[in-house]
Amino acid sequence: MISTQQSPKLGASACVWKNGKVLLIQRAKPPIGLWSLPGGHVEFGETTATAAARELLEETGVSADLTEFVGLYEVISKKPSLHYAIACYCGHWKSGDAVAASDALNTAWVLQSDLYHFDYVPHILEAITRAQVLLKL
Repeated sequence: MISTQQSPKLGASACVWKNGKVLLIQRAKPPIGLWSLPGGHVEFGETTATAAARELLEETGVSADLTEFVGLYEVISKKPSLHYAIACYCGHWKSGDAVAASDALNTAWVLQSDLYHFDYVPHILEAITRAQVLLKL
């Protein structure tokens, strides 16, 4: 039987900054409880940048100017079996109060000095560091 599920799956995420802090979400879906950048699946016909902005708004209620492409990050796991390619964009907060919604258990605006107090999904610290360089923070 041939699977109709796309593999790898395409996702998008947003690395958003406000007053020297980056916005993180705590995941409500597997891996539950780990911290991540807001993001999710890219829908058919949607650009990765548009998906990043949509997912940011859906998960947190925040809007941002996502002006820079941070990179493409792959998450590959055998148990459970998954492969995601995630396009990450960064920018500055425009509006909205960060509130956990959709696929998020919690949100936090985090200072650079506090980043190491969280447990993350893969590649998050790498993406945050790259975003800081791109945005000259």
